[in-house]
Amino acid sequence: MVIDLDSTQLDVDIDKLDLDASAIDKVRTGVRESGGLRVVLDVNRAVVPKSFTLPPNKQYSDRLVVDLDYPGASAVADPIDPIEAMIRDQEIAAQRAQKEAVAEGDPEQADAVAATVEAQPHPKRDIIIAVDPGHGGEDPGAIGPNGTREKDVVLGIARKLKQRFDQTPGFKAFMTRDSDYYVGLRQRTLLARQQKADFFVSIHADAVRSRQPSGSSVYALSQGGATSETARWLAASENQSDLIGGVDGNLSLDDKDEVLRGVLLDLTMTATMNDSLATGGQVLDKLGRINKLHKSKVEQAGFVVLKSPDIPSLLVETGFISNPKEEAALRSSKHQAELAQAIYAGIVAHFRQHPPPASLLAWQRDQGRGSASNEYRVRAGDTLSQVAAGHGISMRALKQANGLDSDILRVGQVLTIP
Repeated sequence: MVIDLDSTQLDVDIDKLDLDASAIDKVRTGVRESGGLRVVLDVNRAVVPKSFTLPPNKQYSDRLVVDLDYPGASAVADPIDPIEAMIRDQEIAAQRAQKEAVAEGDPEQADAVAATVEAQPHPKRDIIIAVDPGHGGEDPGAIGPNGTREKDVVLGIARKLKQRFDQTPGFKAFMTRDSDYYVGLRQRTLLARQQKADFFVSIHADAVRSRQPSGSSVYALSQGGATSETARWLAASENQSDLIGGVDGNLSLDDKDEVLRGVLLDLTMTATMNDSLATGGQVLDKLGRINKLHKSKVEQAGFVVLKSPDIPSLLVETGFISNPKEEAALRSSKHQAELAQAIYAGIVAHFRQHPPPASLLAWQRDQGRGSASNEYRVRAGDTLSQVAAGHGISMRALKQANGLDSDILRVGQVLTIP
């Protein structure tokens, strides 16, 4: 890979660069015929380079960052099981078909979709949580009065949070970065999508000029942020065949007009925001038990990392690193563990109340149920329409009573009959 820099001279010993465990075998440099510097990276695998600039800092007036993405791979060391990925894709495909029928104003088609989907074996899949430590690398985030860097604090909390999820049957977590390097904001949500995440939580530490403010806050995407993101997805040509209604990345909207694309996005974003707000309330409640709350309700804002149309997302400001007392607490491994436990407990509480139908949590919930007069245990060959018709109710009423967002039933799943 070749990087040409105008009006630039080399001022570093490239032989001292640490290239271990990287895609780069060797770095070569030379002076271009037209002037300026040429940097050549000899890479040992196929890479897709992406670049961006950062504002000047005390040491450098100009900063260029080049990321080397590896096609077919991600920053995640332990990707999810392919069977779990396939199950997640089945769920999303059913959700998408239902949304398209609703968006097209064709309830009969929506019913027809449900009538053809037979109950599937219960996979007891894990719920996938994307844990995102904010900032990293060249971006230290906020810096406290005593020099504590936000990027270090949130990485410590994120590691403890991942460990809690991984110790819990029915959950699996991964981190968007697991050491001190920078990951672009949209790359973070892309990683979550590649890993079929059910939920995305970004960890930060707040800062203001005053040393007085303190406490934790939780943010979900605002309606304005959702609206602007919908417009961005509709306007960007590269998104026309990208993800709109699911996490498999294979949805093509070439045959849909702009109005329908907008309706599909609105349906998806609304459901995602509702889930985010509900989970945010649980997280805020748990945080309030171990730390002062800066805001007593879930705030909404247009943070880029919250703008995934399909994945419920929260941004947690764990405390004010600009407050000396809270800065000291954030440095404490014990307090970091308490914060991680609170975030973990809030997310788990939400999913225990509203588990995805194919998840282990849903299967556990249904054990011992099914004998009440208003309950029905799904058998092989059942479809949503058959179950609804057999009890003299509409499919919509059955789905609403059970919080179903797709038409896929699982053998052994217990449905409440309204």
